[in-house]
Amino acid sequence: MTTLTGSCLCGRVRIAVHCAPNRLGICHCTDCRQQSGSAFAFFGIWPAGQFEHSGETLSFSGRCFCPHCGARLFSLDEHEAEIQLGALSAAPTNLTPTYELWTKRR
Repeated sequence: MTTLTGSCLCGRVRIAVHCAPNRLGICHCTDCRQQSGSAFAFFGIWPAGQFEHSGETLSFSGRCFCPHCGARLFSLDEHEAEIQLGALSAAPTNLTPTYELWTKRR
């Protein structure tokens, strides 16, 4: 898999991943619905060591976003990077979800 890149709405924060994702999911929990403004959030999980970002970010409850345009981009811990797939520059049409969470709330 080639490197996938993306950015926030204003372009001040850039992201990149350099391998295939560990897993792809859709979540319908209240937090994901509210942060996405949609009925669900579509995200991918990559190894933290294959993820990089540049630009200033702020975080709320572990979710990193651009302080200028407010776009939610990723969550990061020592092992994994969770990336909101809508932040990718190319539409994630070749990325298929492998699981779904909080389906009772959809």
